[in-house]
Amino acid sequence: MLKYIKVFFIFLLVPVVGKSQVVKITVDANSGKKSISPYLFGKNNVLPSTYLNDGSNDEVTKSIEAGIKMVRQSGGNNSTKYNWRNKLSSHPVWYNNVYSNDWDAAAKNLTDKLPGVQGMWSFQLLGKVAANDKNNFGDWNYNRSQWWQGVHQNLAGGGVVNPNGSGKALTEGNINLYLQDWPADSTVAILDHWFSKNDLGYDPTFYQYWSMDNEPEIWAGTHDDVMKTQIPAEEFMQRYFKVAKAARAKYPNIKLVGPVPANEWQWYRYGNDGIPWNGKKYAWLEYFILRISEEEKASGVKLLDVLDIHYYPSASDAAQLVQFHRVFFDRNYVYPEANGVKTVEGGWNENIKQEYIFGRCGDWLTKYLGANHGVTFAMTECGINSSDANVQGSFYASMMGEFMKNGVEIFTPWSWQPGMWETLHLFSRYGQEDLVSATSTDETFVSAYPTINATADSMTIFLVNRHTSATKEVQLDVSNFIAKNQGYQFYTLSKLPSSETFISHSQNALKQKTINKTASAITLQLEPLSINALVLVSSTTTSTSQEDLFDKAFQLYPNPTSGLVNMKFTLPKASQIKMDLYNGAGQQISRISNAKYGEGQQFVELDLSAYPAGMYWIKLTGEGFSGVKKVLVSE
Repeated sequence: MLKYIKVFFIFLLVPVVGKSQVVKITVDANSGKKSISPYLFGKNNVLPSTYLNDGSNDEVTKSIEAGIKMVRQSGGNNSTKYNWRNKLSSHPVWYNNVYSNDWDAAAKNLTDKLPGVQGMWSFQLLGKVAANDKNNFGDWNYNRSQWWQGVHQNLAGGGVVNPNGSGKALTEGNINLYLQDWPADSTVAILDHWFSKNDLGYDPTFYQYWSMDNEPEIWAGTHDDVMKTQIPAEEFMQRYFKVAKAARAKYPNIKLVGPVPANEWQWYRYGNDGIPWNGKKYAWLEYFILRISEEEKASGVKLLDVLDIHYYPSASDAAQLVQFHRVFFDRNYVYPEANGVKTVEGGWNENIKQEYIFGRCGDWLTKYLGANHGVTFAMTECGINSSDANVQGSFYASMMGEFMKNGVEIFTPWSWQPGMWETLHLFSRYGQEDLVSATSTDETFVSAYPTINATADSMTIFLVNRHTSATKEVQLDVSNFIAKNQGYQFYTLSKLPSSETFISHSQNALKQKTINKTASAITLQLEPLSINALVLVSSTTTSTSQEDLFDKAFQLYPNPTSGLVNMKFTLPKASQIKMDLYNGAGQQISRISNAKYGEGQQFVELDLSAYPAGMYWIKLTGEGFSGVKKVLVSE
């Protein structure tokens, strides 16, 4: 019996103009298999936390229909001076005026309106938060609250406005009139407020990820009312350690996300040539990782789970923007905007023009924390300067594809433009749980990101053509996957208009066609700046019942476990899911959860450390289907 059949595809969508070299792509369903984090399908600020009664549910509807799995909700710069007790924030890009900001309501909306979606909020490390809104600058009386350059002047607290908008306030406001002290125990006390059964009683499994503030290395600019001069990097690290330790003590399963730097990840202060430590100078992120390592060894407390950065390229050229995904892992890519990276060795080296940011950080994590450090990567803010929906879509698809390939855990772009909802929808709603390996003979312009389901009987191959003007002919060689001899569903996003086209799962710009097999080949072409998906179904598929498919896709890992176990399952539709724990004798000992989850892939972390070592069963029951898996808890 043949173990596999190689299937060759030649893609043809539009007539070929002239001859072009065929791009050969090889896919191996048995090679390089790795889980895809659902939190790559994320976005910032979906749910309102200010002006709760304003706006529509359009953003929520799009999020559900497109398949959002992660929401970073804290608001960027506005999170740094957030007071959860008073539900107030001081807005640094609006005179430092203080406004209502209700994270409690936003968090409740998350589970009510986006069931099963993971949320991310922030801790405050600056040391000052909003106290009251009694001393705001009267921007309505001044200019009817219109935006002008002077919105950055420090006018809350009785400041005197400078009519020259580019200058500082003639007299800066008194921060003691609108801010208050905020030590580490105050910032982490929100965990008790949210998760205590005697308080709000929120389910902590939906709020695991907490950002360690926001872009601290530029506080002397963004929060210069509090920090006139940037504090030394080591002083920031001491603040970080206090908050991280206090949070871990309250909520051991928390995911600490940091240090959340802005673009110039190499510099702690703008133009800084390195951070001195023990007689050597370090780039900002290397120093951060080194100090995390030293403090973890000294304290025995894990202080970092996800290394997070923000990044915004300044380029506007389409051909450059669609190559931006190469900045993070491609060690050979000469990034045209490479600048501060030239200081990464402690001086200024013009020969260093390759950033490979996450690749470098991975090397540093291994060097200082060891090979099994368990720290993943995130990019919680990103955006490009383009009004072309096709450029936006190609950029976004390439970023998600490369992040899937390299195990990035979280991706939540800040800037959101036409083309992105469409791309998110294609990846989230049509992709499978795991990525397998693929190679391309023209990786610069054409990449393949093949995904496969847990039962290995369905494969979706995403194909991105980044070329701004050329149609690319592709030849696929798929091994270790026996596809049914039937029509294949092929989806394409291309030639998008400048206006938003995504409305819902059923109303969007996605073009679909069935590719019928003729002889031994399927032929098509990838249009310029297009995102495509080919869906293959295995000929070995025998079980088609909803019950069986759900049970097969229900996974537990690690297994055996010393306490923490991850549950992964896929829902055919939004459903109320009961999670029950049974002992080895088949007796129910706990109702783990009874909550509503959205359609698609779900990830839930369960802590079994309170139970004695032994064999247990976890049962998931939904509307018309169920799954049961055995788990072993070790000493």
